[in-house]
Amino acid sequence: MANRSQAVSKSQLTGSYLSITISIALVIFMLGLIALMVINARRLSDYAKENIAISVFLTSDENEMDIIRLQKELDASKFVTETIYVSKEEAAKQLRDELGEDFVGFLGFNPLLSSLDVKLKADYANTDSLAVIKAQLEKNKLVKEIYYQKSQVDLVNDNVKNISLVLLIFSLLFIVIAVALINNTIRLAFYSKRFIINTMQLVGATSAFIRKPFIIRSSYFGALGSLFAILFMIITIYFIQSALADIIIIQDKLLIFSIMLVLGVGLSAVSTFFAVNRFLRLNTNQLYY
Repeated sequence: MANRSQAVSKSQLTGSYLSITISIALVIFMLGLIALMVINARRLSDYAKENIAISVFLTSDENEMDIIRLQKELDASKFVTETIYVSKEEAAKQLRDELGEDFVGFLGFNPLLSSLDVKLKADYANTDSLAVIKAQLEKNKLVKEIYYQKSQVDLVNDNVKNISLVLLIFSLLFIVIAVALINNTIRLAFYSKRFIINTMQLVGATSAFIRKPFIIRSSYFGALGSLFAILFMIITIYFIQSALADIIIIQDKLLIFSIMLVLGVGLSAVSTFFAVNRFLRLNTNQLYY
């Protein structure tokens, strides 16, 4: 009978620790995803902004050396990431493919101008900076006209601001939920230990002596749960990187894993500290309620 009781108790204990480990792993994995989004959100916004291009149309009497010189000047400037030269012949070919008709043959001449597609650095992809850049480029004798979609620029910047705000609110909200979930899971897991804690108090054990083994054990399972979460995160990053290889390269992975491990151990230890303290304050009669 005693062996059976011990087996049941051991099974319950194992189930309790397994529940703690799984809960911590899931919560830390979600926190890791949030950290991944927060750390890489700037790179995603920079990618969106740097895909905004302005078209610099050139005069019809330009020569190749002047174009190369202008392109090198733009490439060397502090606000440009890339320039692409589009000749009038290539522009005609692109338009012909879009229209499905040979308008050059119909008109008898090519009315299009050569151009430079200029992609800007993220910090300069806003309407104020674009206005200054446009005024600067228009002073060049090779430049006939400059075109960019102001509405698209405003839309991209507004969306980046809105997404950043939503991400911040969501992150703060989930952190609060995660802390509460881990705290409640650990408190419930240690609820069955309240009589052991009370017995240790009755024989004269200090609060620090009572808390120490619980905190160490909880930190161990917090670390174990974090390692499982890190494993899931490695798999997730692999699939994200495979799908978005041309868009973003996920960096700071070691930082994210370190944050996850510290959060797993730290939240488990702190939650256990407060959970044990709560039971330390209970008297014998309160243990039954």
